Amino acid sequence: MTLTSGRYIGHEYDRMIVLFSMHDGAKEIPCAISTSAMDDLDRGPRARPEQREAQFARLRDRIEARAASKYRATEFEGVPPGIVLRGVDFRT
Repeated sequence: MTLTSGRYIGHEYDRMIVLFSMHDGAKEIPCAISTSAMDDLDRGPRARPEQREAQFARLRDRIEARAASKYRATEFEGVPPGIVLRGVDFRT
């Protein structure tokens, strides 16, 4: 099944990640992206904590496309299993 957009969950400052979800039908898939990966994608100055949600919204299509590709490749991490995106995931 194809993944679809889920919800923005929030920015975890201590872990330097943004949490979000995607859906495989009715199943919610937990996902995260490092803030450094988002800053690299944005190619500008580092975003401040209060700017992370807007930054995620701007980059959402690219982030979700990469998460979907890791999902298809069954590249899960953590407990519960989810998708974790880092800067290396966006290098060509």
